[in-house]
Amino acid sequence: MIDDRSEKIAIRRKRLRFRAQRRGFKEVDLIFGAFADAHLADLSSDEMDQFEALLEAPDPDVYRWLKGDEDVPGEYDTAVFAKMKALCARGKLAWNG
Repeated sequence: MIDDRSEKIAIRRKRLRFRAQRRGFKEVDLIFGAFADAHLADLSSDEMDQFEALLEAPDPDVYRWLKGDEDVPGEYDTAVFAKMKALCARGKLAWNG
């Protein structure tokens, strides 16, 4: 049973990584992909839920939140979003737009 659970978690992580890299908005693809590469393996189930919620959010909104152009709505202002924003700050991304 433990192996089945571990396999399901591994499949979920692979699916999230794929979605993170293919959102359709280049800048957000790069940010989500870098975040997945850096953190996905260590996320708890709850954190994967938070990441998945961010994947469901519209790309332009996420981009504005990460840039600090708009406040992050409460349902997305999570520990995972904070890690993603910190990754952007460390990467010294050049925000275009």
